[in-house]
Amino acid sequence: MAHVAGGSSTLDGRVIAIAGAGGSLGPSVVRRLASAGGQLCLSGRDASSLEALAEATPGTIDVDVVDLVDQGAATRWADDLAGRHGRIEALVHLVGGWRGGMPIEETPDEDWDFLHASLIGTLQHVTRAFTLPLLASGRGRFVVVSAGQAQAPTHTNAAYAAAKASAEAWTLALADRFKGSGATANVIVVGSIVTPAMRAESPERDFSRATPAESIADAIAYLLSDAAAPMNGQRLTLRGAA
Repeated sequence: MAHVAGGSSTLDGRVIAIAGAGGSLGPSVVRRLASAGGQLCLSGRDASSLEALAEATPGTIDVDVVDLVDQGAATRWADDLAGRHGRIEALVHLVGGWRGGMPIEETPDEDWDFLHASLIGTLQHVTRAFTLPLLASGRGRFVVVSAGQAQAPTHTNAAYAAAKASAEAWTLALADRFKGSGATANVIVVGSIVTPAMRAESPERDFSRATPAESIADAIAYLLSDAAAPMNGQRLTLRGAA
């Protein structure tokens, strides 16, 4: 499936893979990167939500159903995109998931298993699959969305905080791999996220302490651009109002 948009911008023509595009952040990020001229390649588990997002978004968009918990599937996705487009210049990791709300002594192993698979496993799989294409591009970009819990964990979110901290550490190690290559890997740290859909559903709620999805999308667009070329191995914090 492809939708082609004209015009020029800071991301014009760059092939950008988005892992977890079917999640809550997906629409804002996809719209923003498409408006900047990116050639977007979306992955997720639900074909209908991805296709609806592609249909609603101007830009050049490929849609692939991929289970990123599977390393083989992630590798095949990267290989297919490289074959289709001849290059991959950016990878954005939006795969989410949450388990928590219990005292640390009551946190079940099942919570960690789920979070490890969704937050760490998918990240490891896609970065392994895409590292060489990103290096080959000469201006490769990787961005992961993390959470403040990674740096300031609470005991009722111990497993979630530990998973996010592990994902950040993996990303910073990737940044070390990219040193001197022209490629970069960076982390965007957010608080609770508010999306346009959430505002529409609950106009009476106070979301002032939440991080707007649109702000996250703007930050991702910046980190993928040439303007952010000096930034590698950095945390960009967007935590909402104090």
